[in-house]
Amino acid sequence: MGRITEDLIRRNAEHNDCIIFSLEELSLHQQEIERLEHIDKWCRDLKILYLQNNLIGKIENVSKLKKLEYLNLALNNIEKIENLEGCEGLTKLDLTVNFIGELSSIKTLQHNIHLKELFLMGNPCADFDGYRQFVVATLQRLKWLDGKEIERSERIQALQNFPVIEQQIREQEKAYCLRRAKDKEEALKNLREEDKNEAEERSYEGQSPFSVETKDHVQALEVQEGECNQKKFKDSEDDFEFWNKPSLFTPESRLETLRHMEKQRKDQEKLSEKKKKVKPPRILITKDGKALNVNDPKLDFSLKDDEKHNQFILDLAVYRYMDTSLIDVDVQPMYVRVTVKGKPFQLVLPAEVKPDSSSAKRSQTTGHLVICMPKVDGIITGWRPTSKSGKSTVDSRREPTNQRSKQIEKLEVDPSKRSIPDVANIVQEKKHRLQRVRAEPKIIPSEENPDFEDNPEVPPLI
Repeated sequence: MGRITEDLIRRNAEHNDCIIFSLEELSLHQQEIERLEHIDKWCRDLKILYLQNNLIGKIENVSKLKKLEYLNLALNNIEKIENLEGCEGLTKLDLTVNFIGELSSIKTLQHNIHLKELFLMGNPCADFDGYRQFVVATLQRLKWLDGKEIERSERIQALQNFPVIEQQIREQEKAYCLRRAKDKEEALKNLREEDKNEAEERSYEGQSPFSVETKDHVQALEVQEGECNQKKFKDSEDDFEFWNKPSLFTPESRLETLRHMEKQRKDQEKLSEKKKKVKPPRILITKDGKALNVNDPKLDFSLKDDEKHNQFILDLAVYRYMDTSLIDVDVQPMYVRVTVKGKPFQLVLPAEVKPDSSSAKRSQTTGHLVICMPKVDGIITGWRPTSKSGKSTVDSRREPTNQRSKQIEKLEVDPSKRSIPDVANIVQEKKHRLQRVRAEPKIIPSEENPDFEDNPEVPPLI
């Protein structure tokens, strides 16, 4: 059954940024609400309130809504008009298709001086003789009744005949109240019988002769499937009988219909839960003691054989944003098991490992789970001792690197080897080179061409 909660109001106040204290319009229709509560404390500024198609049986907790202008309570279980005197600004009230049989209760609306429109069609009181004339004469400020305008001549005539009409209305109200009392007694009787039948069914279900723990699993599955099929057939018959059974349109019948629908929904949920529970248990180790490879979480993985450190490395692609508390790791000598959210992942190892020396780490970036499992009775190749007579290839390769490291470690410079550069020698070397370059072109042309004549008027080429 639905109730008016703060969360429900906030979800229906998105047009006001989910702020409820300044809310002016609120729609809570079709929420299976049985009681009207909390609205007058949380939403004082309401002007329009929609509560149609619920199961509200009484008008209450709205007297503090001074600014309320329109109240819609159509399709509910209201039997009497009351507790609306405090709604000073009320101009329109919709009570269509309720169970109002006390027509005289409309006198409480005389305090609502701004009330202009009233809807009472679909109520038992609307079938009374003189119904419209009684309402028109009682609420003299009303302008519209059941969508029809009240004319001046109609009100004058209603006021003239009011004493006679009032007597007729009271007699019809008494007859209706007697019928309602009988209907309530029958409804209570039927409700007690239904509760008794449900209690018997529950006791019968609790005394089931079969049990999954005591019997073989396959046999228990067959029994449970048979019981489920029988229950489905019985429920379908009860459902067909319920919907085809003639019943009066009363508040009790509406509540009974809702309870029947809720019961169906719960039964379907129970059946679905049973189907989930009935699944056979996953076999991880056979009767012979042989471990099986299982990957129920359907995770990607890789198993590497690290010969250098003599260990196996399992990389399991666990979901990145999964909480580590949902992961359980169990390393055994011949297999490793990882439980992820209750689903087992098991892998048989090619060689025996040391469970006590194993370690599990999780990557903070990818979320992968890395499990390192050292092998049993192995020698780490990276730290193998060498004989003095002969050197291995690994040591021969390490020698030049060691020599380099030794040279690099000498960072200090010997002060005796330092000397100030001789600038004069550097300049002489440059001059010597220049003289060589100048002398060669003078000698070479004379040797090659004997007829060469040096003209002093020609400037030098350099």
